Amino acid sequence: MSPVSAFARLPSLFRRSRPEKVEATPITLSQSRIYVLPTFSGLAFVGMLGAMLLTSINYGLSLGYAFSFLLGGIGIVSSIHAFRNLLRLSIRPGRVEDAFCGGSAVFHLLIDNPDSYRRPAMRLLGGKTPELRGETRFDLPPCACSDIALALPARQRGRMLIGRTVIETRWPLGLVRACSILTPAMEALIFPAPEPAPPPLPPGPGGVSTKNRGAARIGNEDFAGLRAYQDTDSLHHLAWKVFARSGAMMTKQFSDIGDADLLFDWQALPAALSEEARLSRLTAWLLRAGQSEQRYALRLPAREFPIDRGDAHLYRCLAALAMYGSETEKSAAEKT
Repeated sequence: MSPVSAFARLPSLFRRSRPEKVEATPITLSQSRIYVLPTFSGLAFVGMLGAMLLTSINYGLSLGYAFSFLLGGIGIVSSIHAFRNLLRLSIRPGRVEDAFCGGSAVFHLLIDNPDSYRRPAMRLLGGKTPELRGETRFDLPPCACSDIALALPARQRGRMLIGRTVIETRWPLGLVRACSILTPAMEALIFPAPEPAPPPLPPGPGGVSTKNRGAARIGNEDFAGLRAYQDTDSLHHLAWKVFARSGAMMTKQFSDIGDADLLFDWQALPAALSEEARLSRLTAWLLRAGQSEQRYALRLPAREFPIDRGDAHLYRCLAALAMYGSETEKSAAEKT
Protein backbone atom coordinates (compact mmCIF):
# COMPACT_ATOMS: atom_id res chain seq x y z
CA MET A 1 0.00 0.00 0.00
CA SER A 2 1.37 3.41 -0.97
CA PRO A 3 1.82 6.16 1.66
CA VAL A 4 -0.77 8.30 -0.12
CA SER A 5 -3.48 5.64 0.06
CA ALA A 6 -2.55 4.89 3.68
CA PHE A 7 -3.06 8.54 4.63
CA ALA A 8 -6.33 8.62 2.70
CA ARG A 9 -7.63 5.65 4.70
CA LEU A 10 -6.73 7.08 8.11
CA PRO A 11 -10.11 8.82 8.73
CA SER A 12 -12.14 5.70 7.88
CA LEU A 13 -9.87 3.48 10.00
CA PHE A 14 -10.23 5.90 12.88
CA ARG A 15 -14.04 5.94 12.56
CA ARG A 16 -14.17 2.15 12.72
CA SER A 17 -11.95 2.07 15.79
CA ARG A 18 -14.19 4.41 17.80
CA PRO A 19 -17.31 2.99 19.46
CA GLU A 20 -20.53 4.36 17.97
CA LYS A 21 -22.44 5.73 20.92
CA VAL A 22 -24.82 8.65 21.13
CA GLU A 23 -23.29 11.78 22.63
CA ALA A 24 -24.83 14.23 25.05
CA THR A 25 -25.66 17.59 23.51
CA PRO A 26 -24.61 20.26 22.89
CA ILE A 27 -21.41 18.87 21.36
CA THR A 28 -18.60 21.41 21.65
CA LEU A 29 -15.53 21.00 19.47
CA SER A 30 -12.61 21.39 21.85
CA GLN A 31 -8.94 20.94 20.95
CA SER A 32 -8.97 17.24 21.82
CA ARG A 33 -11.85 16.55 19.38
CA ILE A 34 -10.28 18.09 16.28
CA TYR A 35 -7.90 16.06 14.12
CA VAL A 36 -5.69 17.50 11.39
CA LEU A 37 -4.55 15.19 8.58
CA PRO A 38 -2.69 16.01 5.36
CA THR A 39 -4.58 15.81 2.09
CA PHE A 40 -3.10 14.50 -1.16
CA SER A 41 -2.22 18.08 -2.07
CA GLY A 42 -0.61 18.52 1.33
CA LEU A 43 1.57 15.42 0.85
CA ALA A 44 2.64 16.69 -2.58
CA PHE A 45 3.39 20.08 -1.02
CA VAL A 46 5.60 18.48 1.65
CA GLY A 47 7.40 16.44 -1.00
CA MET A 48 8.06 19.57 -3.04
CA LEU A 49 9.40 21.41 0.01
CA GLY A 50 11.73 18.48 0.76
CA ALA A 51 13.08 18.51 -2.79
CA MET A 52 13.58 22.29 -2.68
CA LEU A 53 15.39 22.08 0.66
CA LEU A 54 17.73 19.28 -0.52
CA THR A 55 18.51 21.20 -3.69
CA SER A 56 19.27 24.34 -1.67
CA ILE A 57 21.57 22.36 0.65
CA ASN A 58 23.46 20.73 -2.23
CA TYR A 59 23.99 23.93 -4.17
CA GLY A 60 24.14 26.40 -1.26
CA LEU A 61 21.26 28.49 -2.58
CA SER A 62 20.35 31.17 -0.05
CA LEU A 63 17.28 32.16 -2.02
CA GLY A 64 16.23 28.50 -2.11
CA TYR A 65 16.51 28.33 1.70
CA ALA A 66 14.37 31.44 2.07
CA PHE A 67 11.75 30.23 -0.37
CA SER A 68 11.58 26.77 1.23
CA PHE A 69 11.12 28.14 4.75
CA LEU A 70 8.60 30.72 3.51
CA LEU A 71 6.45 28.04 1.91
CA GLY A 72 6.88 25.81 4.98
CA GLY A 73 5.63 28.63 7.19
CA ILE A 74 2.64 29.17 4.91
CA GLY A 75 1.82 25.45 5.21
CA ILE A 76 1.99 25.62 9.02
CA VAL A 77 -0.20 28.73 9.12
CA SER A 78 -2.68 26.96 6.82
CA SER A 79 -2.91 24.07 9.28
CA ILE A 80 -3.52 26.46 12.17
CA HIS A 81 -6.31 28.25 10.28
CA ALA A 82 -7.98 24.95 9.36
CA PHE A 83 -7.86 23.87 13.03
CA ARG A 84 -9.18 27.25 14.16
CA ASN A 85 -12.03 27.01 11.65
CA LEU A 86 -13.57 24.18 13.74
CA LEU A 87 -12.51 25.19 17.23
CA ARG A 88 -15.27 26.07 19.73
CA LEU A 89 -18.17 25.24 17.44
CA SER A 90 -21.26 23.94 19.24
CA ILE A 91 -23.59 21.40 17.60
CA ARG A 92 -27.14 20.52 18.70
CA PRO A 93 -29.78 18.27 17.12
CA GLY A 94 -32.58 20.04 15.26
CA ARG A 95 -35.72 18.74 13.61
CA VAL A 96 -35.81 15.55 11.57
CA GLU A 97 -37.80 15.03 8.35
CA ASP A 98 -39.06 11.46 7.97
CA ALA A 99 -39.06 9.83 4.54
CA PHE A 100 -40.34 6.93 2.48
CA CYS A 101 -38.06 4.15 1.25
CA GLY A 102 -36.21 5.35 -1.80
CA GLY A 103 -36.28 8.97 -0.64
CA SER A 104 -33.99 10.91 1.67
CA ALA A 105 -34.31 11.53 5.38
CA VAL A 106 -33.22 15.06 6.30
CA PHE A 107 -31.46 15.73 9.60
CA HIS A 108 -31.15 19.34 10.72
CA LEU A 109 -28.16 20.23 12.88
CA LEU A 110 -27.98 23.54 14.73
CA ILE A 111 -24.36 24.73 14.57
CA ASP A 112 -23.45 27.73 16.70
CA ASN A 113 -20.44 29.91 15.91
CA PRO A 114 -19.68 31.85 19.12
CA ASP A 115 -16.81 33.91 17.66
CA SER A 116 -16.78 37.18 15.75
CA TYR A 117 -15.20 35.75 12.60
CA ARG A 118 -16.73 33.77 9.75
CA ARG A 119 -16.15 30.02 9.33
CA PRO A 120 -15.90 29.44 5.55
CA ALA A 121 -15.71 26.27 3.44
CA MET A 122 -17.25 23.86 5.94
CA ARG A 123 -18.55 20.41 5.03
CA LEU A 124 -20.88 17.97 6.80
CA LEU A 125 -20.63 14.28 5.89
CA GLY A 126 -22.84 11.36 6.92
CA GLY A 127 -23.57 7.76 5.96
CA LYS A 128 -21.71 4.52 6.65
CA THR A 129 -21.27 3.39 3.04
CA PRO A 130 -20.74 5.24 -0.26
CA GLU A 131 -24.29 4.29 -1.33
CA LEU A 132 -25.73 5.94 1.78
CA ARG A 133 -23.40 8.94 1.80
CA GLY A 134 -24.73 12.45 2.27
CA GLU A 135 -22.85 15.73 2.05
CA THR A 136 -23.63 19.40 2.74
CA ARG A 137 -21.30 22.34 2.12
CA PHE A 138 -21.87 25.56 4.04
CA ASP A 139 -20.37 28.68 5.61
CA LEU A 140 -21.02 29.85 9.15
CA PRO A 141 -21.59 33.58 9.76
CA PRO A 142 -20.03 35.19 12.84
CA CYS A 143 -21.85 35.09 16.18
CA ALA A 144 -24.83 33.18 14.80
CA CYS A 145 -26.53 29.80 14.96
CA SER A 146 -27.13 28.14 11.57
CA ASP A 147 -29.55 25.36 10.67
CA ILE A 148 -27.60 22.93 8.47
CA ALA A 149 -29.55 20.14 6.75
CA LEU A 150 -27.95 16.78 5.95
CA ALA A 151 -29.93 14.51 3.60
CA LEU A 152 -29.20 10.78 3.81
CA PRO A 153 -30.67 8.19 1.42
CA ALA A 154 -33.35 5.97 2.98
CA ARG A 155 -32.99 2.40 1.78
CA GLN A 156 -34.72 0.39 4.53
CA ARG A 157 -37.94 1.00 6.45
CA GLY A 158 -37.88 1.43 10.21
CA ARG A 159 -35.82 3.70 12.39
CA MET A 160 -32.80 5.35 10.79
CA LEU A 161 -30.09 6.78 13.05
CA ILE A 162 -27.94 9.58 11.76
CA GLY A 163 -24.92 7.64 13.07
CA ARG A 164 -21.40 8.97 12.87
CA THR A 165 -21.28 12.38 11.26
CA VAL A 166 -18.12 14.19 10.23
CA ILE A 167 -17.72 17.96 10.18
CA GLU A 168 -14.61 19.04 8.32
CA THR A 169 -12.84 21.88 6.56
CA ARG A 170 -9.90 22.17 4.18
CA TRP A 171 -9.76 25.92 4.28
CA PRO A 172 -7.76 27.96 3.35
CA LEU A 173 -5.35 26.16 1.00
CA GLY A 174 -6.58 22.55 0.96
CA LEU A 175 -3.26 21.24 2.28
CA VAL A 176 -4.76 19.70 5.44
CA ARG A 177 -8.13 18.27 6.47
CA ALA A 178 -9.32 19.35 9.92
CA CYS A 179 -12.22 17.18 11.04
CA SER A 180 -14.21 16.04 14.03
CA ILE A 181 -16.50 13.01 14.39
CA LEU A 182 -19.92 13.41 16.02
CA THR A 183 -22.71 11.01 16.97
CA PRO A 184 -25.74 13.15 17.83
CA ALA A 185 -28.95 11.61 19.14
CA MET A 186 -31.08 11.88 16.02
CA GLU A 187 -33.25 9.34 14.25
CA ALA A 188 -35.77 9.41 11.42
CA LEU A 189 -38.69 7.12 10.68
CA ILE A 190 -38.60 5.51 7.24
CA PHE A 191 -42.02 4.50 5.92
CA PRO A 192 -42.54 1.75 3.32
CA ALA A 193 -42.45 2.93 -0.27
CA PRO A 194 -46.04 3.30 -1.56
CA GLU A 195 -47.11 0.99 -4.37
CA PRO A 196 -46.86 2.94 -7.65
CA ALA A 197 -50.23 1.83 -9.06
CA PRO A 198 -52.35 0.36 -6.25
CA PRO A 199 -55.82 -1.11 -6.88
CA PRO A 200 -58.94 0.86 -5.86
CA LEU A 201 -59.58 1.41 -2.19
CA PRO A 202 -61.19 -1.61 -0.49
CA PRO A 203 -64.74 -1.66 0.91
CA GLY A 204 -65.35 -0.29 4.36
CA PRO A 205 -66.40 -2.23 7.47
CA GLY A 206 -69.99 -2.38 6.21
CA GLY A 207 -68.98 -3.80 2.84
CA VAL A 208 -69.81 -0.60 0.97
CA SER A 209 -68.14 -0.30 -2.42
CA THR A 210 -65.49 2.41 -2.75
CA LYS A 211 -65.54 2.69 -6.52
CA ASN A 212 -66.84 6.26 -6.52
CA ARG A 213 -65.57 7.50 -3.19
CA GLY A 214 -63.25 10.11 -4.64
CA ALA A 215 -65.81 12.82 -3.86
CA ALA A 216 -68.31 13.02 -1.01
CA ARG A 217 -71.88 12.41 -2.13
CA ILE A 218 -74.66 14.84 -1.31
CA GLY A 219 -76.47 14.11 1.95
CA ASN A 220 -77.75 15.71 5.13
CA GLU A 221 -74.97 15.33 7.70
CA ASP A 222 -71.91 17.63 7.51
CA PHE A 223 -71.81 21.14 6.05
CA ALA A 224 -69.69 21.03 2.87
CA GLY A 225 -70.04 24.55 1.40
CA LEU A 226 -72.27 26.82 -0.67
CA ARG A 227 -73.42 26.79 -4.30
CA ALA A 228 -75.67 28.92 -6.46
CA TYR A 229 -79.39 28.55 -5.71
CA GLN A 230 -81.52 26.48 -8.09
CA ASP A 231 -85.30 26.49 -8.45
CA THR A 232 -85.55 22.89 -7.29
CA ASP A 233 -83.68 23.56 -4.03
CA SER A 234 -85.52 23.45 -0.72
CA LEU A 235 -85.91 26.74 1.10
CA HIS A 236 -84.73 25.00 4.27
CA HIS A 237 -81.24 24.81 2.74
CA LEU A 238 -81.12 28.45 1.66
CA ALA A 239 -78.24 30.44 3.22
CA TRP A 240 -80.36 33.22 4.72
CA LYS A 241 -77.44 34.99 6.38
CA VAL A 242 -75.62 35.25 3.08
CA PHE A 243 -78.84 36.46 1.40
CA ALA A 244 -79.39 39.14 4.07
CA ARG A 245 -75.78 40.32 3.84
CA SER A 246 -75.23 40.35 0.07
CA GLY A 247 -78.57 39.57 -1.56
CA ALA A 248 -77.11 36.50 -3.30
CA MET A 249 -79.22 33.34 -3.34
CA MET A 250 -76.97 30.51 -2.13
CA THR A 251 -77.80 26.95 -1.11
CA LYS A 252 -76.06 25.08 1.68
CA GLN A 253 -74.49 21.75 0.73
CA PHE A 254 -74.08 18.88 3.15
CA SER A 255 -71.93 15.79 2.75
CA ASP A 256 -72.86 12.37 4.04
CA ILE A 257 -69.62 10.44 4.57
CA GLY A 258 -70.93 7.80 6.91
CA ASP A 259 -70.71 5.15 4.17
CA ALA A 260 -67.23 6.33 3.08
CA ASP A 261 -65.46 4.74 6.04
CA LEU A 262 -62.64 2.45 4.90
CA LEU A 263 -61.01 -0.61 6.41
CA PHE A 264 -57.45 -1.54 5.46
CA ASP A 265 -57.11 -5.12 6.65
CA TRP A 266 -53.82 -7.02 6.40
CA GLN A 267 -55.58 -10.36 6.25
CA ALA A 268 -57.85 -9.27 3.40
CA LEU A 269 -54.90 -8.67 1.04
CA PRO A 270 -54.11 -11.34 -1.59
CA ALA A 271 -52.14 -14.25 -0.15
CA ALA A 272 -49.65 -14.06 -3.02
CA LEU A 273 -48.35 -10.68 -1.85
CA SER A 274 -45.11 -10.69 0.12
CA GLU A 275 -44.77 -8.85 3.42
CA GLU A 276 -43.09 -5.81 1.88
CA ALA A 277 -45.63 -5.74 -0.98
CA ARG A 278 -48.48 -5.72 1.55
CA LEU A 279 -46.84 -2.84 3.42
CA SER A 280 -46.39 -0.89 0.17
CA ARG A 281 -50.04 -1.36 -0.81
CA LEU A 282 -51.32 -0.36 2.61
CA THR A 283 -49.07 2.71 2.53
CA ALA A 284 -50.46 3.76 -0.86
CA TRP A 285 -54.04 3.30 0.38
CA LEU A 286 -53.37 5.31 3.54
CA LEU A 287 -51.93 8.19 1.54
CA ARG A 288 -54.85 8.17 -0.89
CA ALA A 289 -57.40 8.12 1.93
CA GLY A 290 -55.52 10.90 3.73
CA GLN A 291 -55.54 13.10 0.63
CA SER A 292 -59.30 12.66 0.16
CA GLU A 293 -59.88 13.22 3.92
CA GLN A 294 -61.80 9.96 4.28
CA ARG A 295 -62.19 8.10 7.54
CA TYR A 296 -60.40 4.78 7.71
CA ALA A 297 -59.27 2.04 10.03
CA LEU A 298 -56.09 -0.07 9.84
CA ARG A 299 -55.99 -3.69 10.99
CA LEU A 300 -52.62 -5.42 11.29
CA PRO A 301 -51.94 -8.92 12.67
CA ALA A 302 -50.80 -7.56 16.04
CA ARG A 303 -52.34 -4.07 16.15
CA GLU A 304 -55.51 -2.28 15.14
CA PHE A 305 -56.21 1.42 14.68
CA PRO A 306 -59.89 2.45 14.93
CA ILE A 307 -61.68 4.59 12.37
CA ASP A 308 -60.40 8.16 12.33
CA ARG A 309 -58.97 10.77 9.99
CA GLY A 310 -56.41 13.59 10.02
CA ASP A 311 -52.65 13.97 9.90
CA ALA A 312 -52.07 12.51 13.37
CA HIS A 313 -54.03 9.36 12.52
CA LEU A 314 -52.19 9.02 9.20
CA TYR A 315 -48.81 9.35 10.92
CA ARG A 316 -49.70 6.71 13.53
CA CYS A 317 -50.73 4.25 10.84
CA LEU A 318 -47.68 4.91 8.68
CA ALA A 319 -45.42 4.57 11.72
CA ALA A 320 -46.97 1.19 12.50
CA LEU A 321 -46.25 0.05 8.94
CA ALA A 322 -42.68 1.36 9.16
CA MET A 323 -42.02 -0.56 12.38
CA TYR A 324 -43.93 -3.71 11.35
CA GLY A 325 -42.13 -6.85 12.52
CA SER A 326 -39.66 -5.00 14.77
CA GLU A 327 -39.30 -5.39 18.53
CA THR A 328 -40.66 -1.87 18.99
CA GLU A 329 -43.83 -2.77 17.13
CA LYS A 330 -44.25 -5.93 19.19
CA SER A 331 -43.87 -4.07 22.49
CA ALA A 332 -46.36 -1.41 21.34
CA ALA A 333 -48.84 -4.14 20.43
CA GLU A 334 -48.48 -5.67 23.89
CA LYS A 335 -49.22 -2.33 25.55
CA THR A 336 -52.36 -1.85 23.48
